[in-house]
Amino acid sequence: MPVSHSRHFKPRRWVWHGDLQTLVGNFLKRDPHLPASEAAYIQTEPETQILCHCNWQPSPDAPLAILLHGLEGSSDSQYMRGNASKLWAAGWSVIRMNMRNCGGTEHLTSTLYHSGLSIDMLEVMRWAVRTHGAQRISLIGYSMGGNIVLKLAGELAGSMPELQSIVGVSPAIDLGPSADRLHQGRNRVYEWKFLRGLLARYQRKCELFPRIYDPSRANNVRSIRDFDEHVMTPYCGFTGADDYYHRAAAARVLDRIVVPALILHAADDPFIRITPETRAVIAANPNITFIETAHGGHCAFLAEPGESYDGYWAEHTALAFLQQHVHIPQEAHAR
Repeated sequence: MPVSHSRHFKPRRWVWHGDLQTLVGNFLKRDPHLPASEAAYIQTEPETQILCHCNWQPSPDAPLAILLHGLEGSSDSQYMRGNASKLWAAGWSVIRMNMRNCGGTEHLTSTLYHSGLSIDMLEVMRWAVRTHGAQRISLIGYSMGGNIVLKLAGELAGSMPELQSIVGVSPAIDLGPSADRLHQGRNRVYEWKFLRGLLARYQRKCELFPRIYDPSRANNVRSIRDFDEHVMTPYCGFTGADDYYHRAAAARVLDRIVVPALILHAADDPFIRITPETRAVIAANPNITFIETAHGGHCAFLAEPGESYDGYWAEHTALAFLQQHVHIPQEAHAR
């Protein structure tokens, strides 16, 4: 990889602290170039559709990247558009996928969304193969989305040959420790931001499906663990938060990943925690490249920009990794 895109990440001047990286990365405005996208509504389970925004290269041989956002994000999150624009310019077709209920799609399913729904990503992949003949697929997931794509790769364990590589940026692969860390100290600021969105979305689901959802379940919810314990898990087939954190965590299946996978994690991420046990599993799997930088915050990794470098280190690093593992026919660049 070029030096600016290598594992030797150097944070942007005056933005070295993990909280600063996280906050500036979240609010810094950008305008990535991306052509108008085609909206696709894809059924992933009975009576459940999700919304994807697709940019297809003219060549049917172009590789495909499917991008997945984090908790309370959407296909329009800035990092989703930033990644998509870089991939598109490099000759890739791109799908920016909304998790179920996200991107204004609460009415398209009677279910809630959570970190274990790898089935939705799997069905999007199958749809791309079936309708567009996709043969070389790579996945990029951020935070909660990073957990989902890594979980799916472990579950597939090589059984879907079209899947060729995976990138998880700040992935929440140890759900329980990360959820608990959100409830500590100044991380409560992040937790409250997530909770506000989750509770508003749950209220919307109660209005849309009053025969299914009980609005009183949200009473006295003060943490992500509270939400998962009292609101989400009763409707999603889990016995409680601990059962959910165990069964939905990618950490359980990382040893089964057989395609090239890149995990980017910052040591100063305010709330994502990777346990020693999970680190040992990662180290034992030769298919996983684990890059842990000293700085970078959560899903930020803002480096110093230059004349031809916008400073979004994780996006450039993800692209470079995918380019190493997927061959792009020359004609795919002709647009």
